[in-house]
Amino acid sequence: MEPKSDSALMKSKIEIEEPESKIVAIGGFWNWVLFLSSVIIYLIVINQIFKPRFGIVLLETSYSYALIGLYLCAVFILYPVKKGIKEKKGIFLWMDVGLMLISLIISSLFVLKGYDIINKGWMIEAPNPYPVLAFVYWLILIEALRRSSGFIMFIIVSFFSFFPLFAEYLPSLLEGISFSFIRTINYHVFSVESIVGIPIKVFGELLIGYMILGVALVSTGGGDFFIKCASAILGSTRGGAAKTSIITSAFFGSMSSSVISNVVTVGSITIPAMKKSGFPAIYAAAIESCASTGDMLMPPIMGATAFLMASFLNVPYLKVAVAAAIPSLLYYTGLVIQADAYAAKNNIGGMSKEEIPSFKVAILEGWHFIISILILIFFLFLKLEEQAPFYATAFLLISVNLRKETRLNFEKIVQFILESVRSLASLVPLFAGIGMIIGSLSVTGVAHGLTREIVGLAGNNVLLLLLLGAVTSYILGMGMTMTACYIFLAITVAPALISGGLNPMAVHLYVLYCGMLSYITPPVAVAVFAAASIAKTPIMKTGYLAMKLGAVTFIIPFCFVLNPALILQGPLSEIILSTTTAMLGVILVGSSLEGFLIGVGRLDSGQVSRRKLKNWLLRTSLFASGILLMVPESKTDLVGFLLGLITILSFKLFKKKDK
Repeated sequence: MEPKSDSALMKSKIEIEEPESKIVAIGGFWNWVLFLSSVIIYLIVINQIFKPRFGIVLLETSYSYALIGLYLCAVFILYPVKKGIKEKKGIFLWMDVGLMLISLIISSLFVLKGYDIINKGWMIEAPNPYPVLAFVYWLILIEALRRSSGFIMFIIVSFFSFFPLFAEYLPSLLEGISFSFIRTINYHVFSVESIVGIPIKVFGELLIGYMILGVALVSTGGGDFFIKCASAILGSTRGGAAKTSIITSAFFGSMSSSVISNVVTVGSITIPAMKKSGFPAIYAAAIESCASTGDMLMPPIMGATAFLMASFLNVPYLKVAVAAAIPSLLYYTGLVIQADAYAAKNNIGGMSKEEIPSFKVAILEGWHFIISILILIFFLFLKLEEQAPFYATAFLLISVNLRKETRLNFEKIVQFILESVRSLASLVPLFAGIGMIIGSLSVTGVAHGLTREIVGLAGNNVLLLLLLGAVTSYILGMGMTMTACYIFLAITVAPALISGGLNPMAVHLYVLYCGMLSYITPPVAVAVFAAASIAKTPIMKTGYLAMKLGAVTFIIPFCFVLNPALILQGPLSEIILSTTTAMLGVILVGSSLEGFLIGVGRLDSGQVSRRKLKNWLLRTSLFASGILLMVPESKTDLVGFLLGLITILSFKLFKKKDK
């Protein structure tokens, strides 16, 4: 298997990571505008985070307005009002240039007035002409959101941004306090609870650094490195191509933090490799869909939502990454077990020797990627989570220059900076829009009201609360981005679950996990759409197979939300026992679904209808034993273990009789 070049990987990543591939190719003057604006942004960010003696640290709100203004310029460059005109003539329409200048001027004014905005109560009443400027600012943000995140998010954010105008006229579930038009606009633009609220704050303080590190890892060859390592370790085993796809997607996705990007970049290599090894195209597409979907919860560099989660819970990011470790391990173990079982049933061997790179050579060529990740983890343990990605990125960019083949020249540095701004630009209007949703629900009191209504609807039944949360997460995950879905649930559903006595960290991971299901579950299944387009398979059939392969995903959230030991919270003995039984349960569930168990063999053999019925009953029994082992109760663990043991012995007995 010949990995794609780094430039090809990066090209695929950028084309799909931006919604509907709307981002346009630019060059010349406007490329330099993007480059210079990015350099200014990074200087401001580094100054703000490291606070050097020679720098001027901005007020928190002024810093947020500065980032918004500079990134809005990038949005209007990358997402023109008329895509075709830009591509043919290389010029920008007056509307794009006008929006860039207006957003930059207004943001600059807000930066300068940062102290007055906070200390003189502009969120309630701002002096003229600032309410007018605030309204123009709101319009520009909404337009930037429409271009970069699509029409659905545009409608959702527009509705919620004006929600305080008519909240008192809505039914009881959504009824709240109403405000005037001017008060609403002032609140959104000038308060620290809306546009410059938690999402933008997290973006400026944490996410920029980690996204830059992700781009640095990919653009310097990290994608190739992880593919080579996964191929060297698992490529020779049965079904090696599928296992390589799973492991590569896990690590690559942790860097890219984007499900669709992961599917396209890794899938364009691994799906053809799986087909070549003997896997059907539909199976290859389904495996890649599931493997890429899990990347949002794959430490150490998780998706943007994880940083927001840390902020909501008021804990260090490292605690979120640690909590997600065991659920991620269970998820990917389930996929590997099913891929191995399918390969065993269908006699699919490993990859050829020519396709498998040397592990020693891969490590010698890519040692700096491992060390950069270790540096990141080291500084996270020192509780320097804001600075950690910058130290890791600095080491990576310096170390690649030790080898002539990977040495950076000016052109590569410019390209790296441009790729990073492309990855980050669309997040600013999205996070500002999500901030408006939070602001509207908070200022009207609806967020607290929804929590009470949900608790009342469930009648304080924890299981029913969990089911309501899961269904809500799934539905919202179909129409919103994962980040928007999580934040909406974090301020409405999560408090209701926590009030039911559940662990706060487990609850927040739970709603994120459940929202993630929409990526592989029809009818939306956006990860499946991307993978099926590469494999050229029917989308719905691929989606249903992905649901089967990702079945463990539907079970894991209920396990760790009811048993915090699976997110490494609790006594060590309980953590070890719970993790062991859950892992065993995942293996049994995956084996029962695929019809093959290591040490036993096929579970679906038999030509006589009565024998087939026995096999299906035993497979159902094996599935049930796996579920019981995953459920957080010592009694169910014992029952599950005994049921599984009896079932396995029964399978062995039937096989002996067949002989």
